[in-house]
Order: sequence, then C-alpha cells, then structure tokens
Amino acid sequence: MPSIDEFGLIARLFAPLARGHAGAQGLQDDCATIDGPGGMDWAISTDALVAGVHFLPDDPPDLIARKLVRVNLSDLASSGARPRFLLLSCCFPRAMTADWLEGFAAGLAADCRGFGLALIGGDTVATPGPLTLAATALGEVPSGQALLRGHARPGDDVWVSGTIGDAAFGLEVALGQAPDQSDLLERYRLPRPRLELGVALRGLAHACMDVSDGLVADLGQIAAASHLHAEIRAAEVPLSAAVRARLGGGGLERAVTGGDDYELLFTAPPERREALAALGRRLDLRLTRIGRMMPAGDLRPPVRLLDGQGTALALRRPGYRHF
Repeated sequence: MPSIDEFGLIARLFAPLARGHAGAQGLQDDCATIDGPGGMDWAISTDALVAGVHFLPDDPPDLIARKLVRVNLSDLASSGARPRFLLLSCCFPRAMTADWLEGFAAGLAADCRGFGLALIGGDTVATPGPLTLAATALGEVPSGQALLRGHARPGDDVWVSGTIGDAAFGLEVALGQAPDQSDLLERYRLPRPRLELGVALRGLAHACMDVSDGLVADLGQIAAASHLHAEIRAAEVPLSAAVRARLGGGGLERAVTGGDDYELLFTAPPERREALAALGRRLDLRLTRIGRMMPAGDLRPPVRLLDGQGTALALRRPGYRHF
C-alpha cells in the first residue's frame, strides 16, 4: 500500500502525464474538457465502484448500476455539462447469476433512459473478485464555460445544495448500525446528480465540485486548487431532520466528513446571493450559504469548521481517503 495519500499519488505519478493539455486541469478537477463541435466542449469524467468499498456486495443489482451512472453524472453536473454518452467497463465475478446480471442491465437501462444517455462502448471481463465497475460519462458544455474547482476568489460565499450527511448515515442503516430509515438508505444507494443546477450555475458560480468524499474534504480541494482557505459555519450546514436527530455523539462530524452526498458545493460572489436564492426557488432545491473563501495566509488547516462563537472545531479527519 502506498505511503502517499490519494491526491499526492495523483500529483506525483499521474499529473505529469497530463502536461500539454490545458483541459486536463492538472488532474485536479471533476472533469477534463476537450474541444467539441459547434462551439461546445466535451466534459469527460470517469469513476470506478468496487464492492465493499463504494457499495455493499448484497445491494440490489439495479441500484448498483444506477449508482454507477449517477456518480459520473454528478461530476458532469459539477462542471455545468449536459450528459450525452456513457462508456462502461465491468469486471464481473464468475459466480454472477443470470438474474443478477439482468437486474444490473435493467437498472442501467432505466437511468440511461431517464437521463438521456446513450451507451456507446466499454468492456466486460471476468474476475476472481471483487465486483469492479467503471464508467466514463461525456457531456456537452459551451466552450470555455465549464465550472472548475480552481476559480474560487477571496470573499466568495460558499454554497451547497440539498442536505449534507444523509448518505453517511444511510451507510450506517445499510450496515445495520442504525435503525432502518428508508430515506437515508436511498440517499446512500441512489445519488441525485444535480444536473439542472450545474447548468444554471454557469455564469453565477466561480468554482464548483460535487461532494463525494465529505463536505470539509471537498471544500479543501476547492481551496487548494484556488490557493485559498475557507471557513464553514457549523450552524449553517443544511441537515435533514433525520440527520439532526443523530447529531449527538459525534454526529455533526460524521455529517460533514462522510462521503457520498453528491450535492454541489460551489463559490460565488456576494452580489449573486439574490440570483442564487431565486435559482433555488425556481429549481425547488435548497441552496444554502455556509461560509466564505479567504486569502490563504498562514491558516491551517485549509478549511475551518466554526461553532457559534467563531471557534474552530477539531475534526479527526476531513473526509474519506482511499489511502
């Protein structure tokens, strides 16, 4: 196992291979972009899901397929792109049954129809395990208008869509570590890519990404890419009633550092507050201002979670890390 963390691994070994193509963003963004036809760019994202890491091996096969599609679409949403095409690579254990595979295909078909995607290629192989799935999603965005992590500016407000922490507590439900609650379980198993919001944020937001590794950790990625720091007001983080009921015993930390929310986290200048409030009403989607971006200075860590008195709360870790 490497002694370097996930992002250090990418920066040291793989980012040098992206030099010479500006659209790769140094491998620091949710999507890469390449020139497309008719004044459009292609936004391209790829994500892998592994049994026991990103989903439970006994999760329903149709929901596994739909989660695979949606985590990729969430990346397109964070770039302000509209989805068009999907490529799929599947490493199926030899013990997979025909019923399981048919259920997986049915879930894939449902979301391809629902999101207007065409499956245009991929690969299928057998493996001794575990089940490993990867998808590449392609979407269209007007040339030069893709939303990026590294464009936040000092003084920007920090915003997030929806509610935070539902998926983290949904995983506890799935593992039998918390009382059964179907809405939390669904948030873990079936993300909601905020595609319409992403498109609407073009021209309003400076920086954007989706929340996959935890709110604090992912805001840290925006801060790092933009060479800034950030503050979040703990009391302003939007939480569902189900999560609020679990805030005792470290529940707040679990909510802001747990992964798989797939909400959009973005920054925008204060003069856009009214426009963003109107956008939330138009989309019938909760948009919450939770903090601000600041010059980097000497602050550590790059993201501070503040209590009601403005004191930074200590967190054991900012979010999920693979290494």
